[in-house]
Amino acid sequence: MRNPPPALIRPHLIALRLLLLFTAICGLAYPLLLTGFSQLAFPGRANGSQVRQDGRVVGSSLLGQTFGLPKRDPSDPKEQPLPDPKWFQPRPSAAGAGYDPTASGASNLGPDDPRLTGAIRERRATVAAFDGIDPVLVPPDAVTASGSGLDPHISPAYAYEQVDRVAKARGLDPAVVRRLVERHRQGRVLGFLGEPRVNVVTLNLALARLG
Repeated sequence: MRNPPPALIRPHLIALRLLLLFTAICGLAYPLLLTGFSQLAFPGRANGSQVRQDGRVVGSSLLGQTFGLPKRDPSDPKEQPLPDPKWFQPRPSAAGAGYDPTASGASNLGPDDPRLTGAIRERRATVAAFDGIDPVLVPPDAVTASGSGLDPHISPAYAYEQVDRVAKARGLDPAVVRRLVERHRQGRVLGFLGEPRVNVVTLNLALARLG
């Protein structure tokens, strides 16, 4: 008959067994169970809410992205692509070079910081010239970034502001483009949380299907 471990060692062996047990349960079994359940019940959400075009993944409905013209110098990481008038444009992003999931965050500039107020004035003038409207009509979300820098949504006001420009660039009837925006307008969560919004990624995907 084997002698029992010394009293000093016994608690360590018990702790090791518990560590292995709970690692197997919480680190392997539980995640695998939830992953399997989510793949069966919510495969789209479990895989990142991917959006596809012509059978290939072009983005996620949870992450904003830029819709710009091709860079003049693709090898220059500092060159920012110009916005493409054929697409609805998202709000600004302070995440990396823009909508970078690995650098999610805001600018962290205070409301009175000259860098922020100056950037807002510059953005307002740029958006007004791009969309052909008076600067006073530019919605706030057209010139301010979201807290995460990844939000794919814009206000209905900003979406409607862009209708005429998009329609003209694509040779479409503005009424057709406006109806497309209306179909993609989402109400408040549960009817009372947040504000009405439009997902730019899914809106532009639908716009691409119009030709």
